Amino acid sequence: MIQVVAEPAPIAIDLARTALVIIDMQRDFLEPGGFGEALGNDVGLLKAAVEPCRQVLAAARKAGMLVIHTREGHSPDMNDAPPVKVERGSPSKRIGDAGPMGRILIQGEPGHDIISALYPIAGEPVIDKPGKGAFYATNLGLILSNRGIENLLVCGVTTEVCVNTTVREGNDRGFRCIVLSDCCASYFPEFHKMGLAMIKAQGGIFGWVAGSKQLLAAMAKSA
Repeated sequence: MIQVVAEPAPIAIDLARTALVIIDMQRDFLEPGGFGEALGNDVGLLKAAVEPCRQVLAAARKAGMLVIHTREGHSPDMNDAPPVKVERGSPSKRIGDAGPMGRILIQGEPGHDIISALYPIAGEPVIDKPGKGAFYATNLGLILSNRGIENLLVCGVTTEVCVNTTVREGNDRGFRCIVLSDCCASYFPEFHKMGLAMIKAQGGIFGWVAGSKQLLAAMAKSA
C-alpha cells in the first residue's frame, strides 16, 4: 500500500491492484500533420505531459504494475466511425483523409500509433477504441477484471475529452480513478484546469487528482 497526496484528500492504494492507463498519446494528436492540428489546434501544448508520463511509466514498469495504453481510431473501412463524428465541424482534414502520417485516425497508419517516448513494450495491452471513452466497445473492463484491478492511475490527452470520459466510465464501474494532473494536457489550458476541477469536485465525485511527483514520492517510499 502507498499513500498518495491528492485532492480532495490523500488516497491509499495497493499497487498490485492498480493499473496505469495512458490515454491516446498518439502521433495524430501530439505531432504536426495529425488530427489535432487538422482541427486547428496548437499540438505543441500537449508536449508538457510527455516527460511526466515517461517518468511515471518507468516507475510503473519497475514496480511490475499493469500498464495499459489506448489509441483512438477506426478500422480502414471506417465501419466503426459514426458519420456524425466524421462530418462534425470544419477541420482541414477529416478522419480517414490522407495526411503526412497516413490516413488520419485510421488503425495501422503511422499517425495512429503511440509516440516513441511512451511506446508500449511486450506484455502491455494496447486498447484500440473507436470513441472517447476507453471502456466503450473495448475489452478494457475484462482485462482489468481478470487482473483484479481496483484503482486506475490515468494519464494522457486530452484532459477534458478522452481522459475525462474514461474516468467517468471507470467511476461508474466501481474503479477508484486517480488522474495525474501534469501527465495530462489539453489544446485549451482553461479546459485542462476545469477538466481536473470537475473530477475532484464535491469530495471527489469522479475521482482524485494528484501530481506525478506526489505519486513517485509515495512509490519511492514503498520500494
